Amino acid sequence: MGVFSENWEQPGVRAATALAIDAGRQERRRHQRVKVRLTGQFMRQDRREFPCATIDISPGGIAFESEASGEIGERIIAYLNQIGRVEGTVARHFYGGFAIQMKLPPLKREKLADQLTWLVNRQVLGMPEDRRHERIEPRNRNTTVTLPGGRQHLAHIIDVSRSGAALTVDATPPIGAPVTVGSRPAQVVRQFSGGFAVEFNRLIPAEMFDDDIRL
Repeated sequence: MGVFSENWEQPGVRAATALAIDAGRQERRRHQRVKVRLTGQFMRQDRREFPCATIDISPGGIAFESEASGEIGERIIAYLNQIGRVEGTVARHFYGGFAIQMKLPPLKREKLADQLTWLVNRQVLGMPEDRRHERIEPRNRNTTVTLPGGRQHLAHIIDVSRSGAALTVDATPPIGAPVTVGSRPAQVVRQFSGGFAVEFNRLIPAEMFDDDIRL
């Protein structure tokens, strides 16, 4: 039996090797880049906001598809559906978009890695639109929808959750289009006969979410 085999039998060596393997897995997980499309908006340092969608994400960086971008080294803040607020500095430009680098504390990196794992599994399994948030029928169902370009349409709320709403409206913006429902920025995520569904760029705060909510 060789030296390696003899050493492997020692408990201390087994424990150290197991820790090294686990650490290697965690390190790969922290940097693993996954292809997932999440719509949202990003804000530049001058506070201008632009629509965007992710191309791929890792806990260390995000590649965005967008008609706008920041300067190399510029700090931006993005609000992405199903993930929320992320921030980083512009690391590179490419045709049709840009990428940012993020430096997250360990706990936030692990949380983002968990979110990415869930999103990828949902994508692979073909799970339907996220229904984690309770949907209600508000008392006041009338609202307006503002389309890209500024045109407004009267709309009727079918139901609403903290993360999105379904609306009947005489308009058919494409999936991914940025719209404003009342005063809430959102993205179109689904179309159906007579209307469409949106995801808000930011969750409605829990303390504001009840039957009296107005959009």
